Parts: sequence; C-alpha cells; structure tokens
Amino acid sequence: MPDAIMRVWRGDATGGAFREYRVPTDEGMVVLDVIHKIQATQANDLAVRWNCKAGKCGSCSAEVNGRPRLMCMTRMNLFPAGEPITVAPMKTFPLIRDLVTDVSSNFSVAKTIPAFKPGRAEADGAFRMMQEDIDRGQEFHKCIECFLCQNVCHVIRDHPENMSMFAGPRFFVRLAALEMHPMDTDSRAEYLRLKAGLGFCNITKCCTEVCPEHIKITDNAIIPLKERVVSEYYDPVVWLVRKLAGRK
Repeated sequence: MPDAIMRVWRGDATGGAFREYRVPTDEGMVVLDVIHKIQATQANDLAVRWNCKAGKCGSCSAEVNGRPRLMCMTRMNLFPAGEPITVAPMKTFPLIRDLVTDVSSNFSVAKTIPAFKPGRAEADGAFRMMQEDIDRGQEFHKCIECFLCQNVCHVIRDHPENMSMFAGPRFFVRLAALEMHPMDTDSRAEYLRLKAGLGFCNITKCCTEVCPEHIKITDNAIIPLKERVVSEYYDPVVWLVRKLAGRK
C-alpha cells in the first residue's frame, strides 16, 4: 500500500498548526494505528487519548477529515489513496494538547441529573416489568460516552456560551433512559425545560449521524422528551391544573 499522508494537529490551548507525516501503511489499518505509528517513529511526544482500540471505550474521538469519528473504528481504506487525511481534536471541547481535549464538563453535567427513583415493590417484594417496556430503553444503554454527539451539536459547537445551559445529546439519551424506565417514578420535565436546555435542540439529527453505536438519539430520545415537556407544561388542561395547584 502507498504511504499515507497524515496532517495531524499539533499544539495546545495557546496555539498550534497541522503537521504533515508520511507513514507506511498495511492492509486493515485504522487511523489510530497510523497515529500510533507516527508516535513510535516520527513524533514521540504526540498526545492522543485511547484505551480499548475496539470501539467500546469512547476514548479516541477526533475529527478525521472534518467528521467526528472514533479513530479506532475508521479504516484507512475509506479514504482515496494518496490524498491527505486530516486528524484534528474535537472542536467543541477545550484543547489540552495535540489530539487530547478536556471533556470534564460532561461529567459535571452528569452530576446534576436527577437519579433513578424506583417505586415500591409489589407485595411479594418483586419488581415486575413488561418486556416491551424494558426493550424501549435498552438502546440508550449502548452509549460509550465518546462525546462525538456533543462535539457535533451546533448548539454548543458554534455557541460555546450555551455550554452551561445545554446538557447535550449524550445526556438527553441518559435522561430518556431514566424517564422511560418502567420502575422510575420521578419526573424530570422541569429539569429538561429549565436546566438541560432541551428547547435549544432543533432536531437536525447530526448527533444521530455520528453515533458509533447507531443510537437513534433524535427520534428515540430527544423527540419523546420534547413531547413529554410539551405535555407537562404547554397542554392547556395540565397548565390550568398546575396553576390551580400553585405549581410553576
């Protein structure tokens, strides 16, 4: 196979630039393999975050030719031979160095989400659920927290000032898993409306397109959550009952 021409971002929060590397490649290599080869032979100080190399840890997220991808799941033969391949850090998050970004803001959001609140067990102490209710939320548990959906979401990618007001697609998936759990008794509609910024999302489906686990984030998580908020706060009958009860 011909040498790969890799344009890799090098730098930190103070500035940087793309540097070009020519790397011999073999059949079946993925982008992360090539990055490791650059580390081993040409740039020992190249910073990159990775772990499992099997598409399950979500660590090696980057932008490859402008598209958010897991480097370990992006095969080199996807790209035309001889053309440069650009590898850059995720744009939405603060840069630490080279391809490594600071995603800690996501963990701060996670701490604010109201926890699972189960109801009472049945008389015999068991919790019984219908299989279809269980199946509804299984898709959401596939999330590997690669944060590619957060990275591509224009609400925070193009408007970083929204970061403190918008939970983002990854956490709408988590909230949907909680809200749809047949044993959960809590309502997170107020949190979704006032703190998670669900109203900022305008259903572009860009988060769904980049999800490596193929979770239908928009159709199965965000839209049902929006419907729940609308039913809770904008249904005229429910609104009247809330007013009479003195609730916001």
